Amino acid sequence: MNPKLLKNIEFPILIVIILIVALSILMISSATHANSPEGTLHYVRMQFFWFCLGLIAMIITMSVDYHSIAHWSNIIYGLNLFFLILVLFLGRESLGAQRWIPIGPFGFQPSEFAKLAVIITLAKQMEKKKQLNHVKDVIPLFLHVGIPMFLIVKQPDLGTSLVLIAILLGVLFVAGINYKLLVGIIAAGIASIPLVWQFLKDYQKKRLVVFLNPYVDPLGDGYHIIQSKIAIGSGKLFGKGLFQGTQNQLDFLPEQHTDFFFAVLGEELGFVGGITLFILLFTLIYRTIHVAYKARDLLGTYIVIGIASMWTFQILVNIGMTIGMMPITGIPLPFMSYGGSSFIVNMMSVGMILNVGMRRQKIMF
Repeated sequence: MNPKLLKNIEFPILIVIILIVALSILMISSATHANSPEGTLHYVRMQFFWFCLGLIAMIITMSVDYHSIAHWSNIIYGLNLFFLILVLFLGRESLGAQRWIPIGPFGFQPSEFAKLAVIITLAKQMEKKKQLNHVKDVIPLFLHVGIPMFLIVKQPDLGTSLVLIAILLGVLFVAGINYKLLVGIIAAGIASIPLVWQFLKDYQKKRLVVFLNPYVDPLGDGYHIIQSKIAIGSGKLFGKGLFQGTQNQLDFLPEQHTDFFFAVLGEELGFVGGITLFILLFTLIYRTIHVAYKARDLLGTYIVIGIASMWTFQILVNIGMTIGMMPITGIPLPFMSYGGSSFIVNMMSVGMILNVGMRRQKIMF
């Protein structure tokens, strides 16, 4: 890598990432030490391992000019579809979904990598778009995102498929899509909800019902939301203290280290802990958008905005579902929830942001 590029590294982003990961490892230790069959530090060690592996992936991603990466967008898109199809045949089933391809003791989740693949390939496709004023201008873009989205829905993984929509809408907005057309697209999406309802699986319909009223099934599908709200509410201002959360430590709270990570933080670190995390995440998104604004070209802008849209949507949905403001989905909290595939993809996304930021101006020799 050209040493002159290193002068443009966005160090505030790296600092925020390190702080968030440190908080993540601390809270995972608390969330799993009382009920981990593999040992009290198993998930802590694994999360640190994913962080180290993610750092390597980040360095590799930021070292290759993003124009060179985007040049291979057709191959990236093809490989993305290949693995999404492969998981439907060879994938390991867990919790009613077939999302992981087993690789030895680990699981590779193609739908997580599909997010970054779609961001890069969509940005490349939009780079040459001069205007977005008519339906015919956006149909190819919706098809581009719709094909992998369909394959992800088949797993089924509705949450991740919605992330792809958020990415598309975020990039279209920044690209200057005609506002009337954008409103029309959103209105069409809302109008299609009754039709989409017919294709939802029974457990997905039930999640939407208990979102409106968890006490319809307090010991079944509503249990997660009820216990999460109890945990966060009982944390009050300063929380009960690390390793002291009763909902967490007594195993009332399900999926403590993954989907309901924020509930553990809210119970044990309280409102202060929650606000601290909000500040860190807000800083990350703000600095990411700053890089997009300073990008050298539209390709860089679209890539970074796609990543910012992905993270923003996941943060809002994950935290929203823990406080009862969003339906329950399997969307992880970026850099916080335990999980190898999602962590590595997020670190690669950081690499792409730094990549664009370092090359925001021509290097003079």
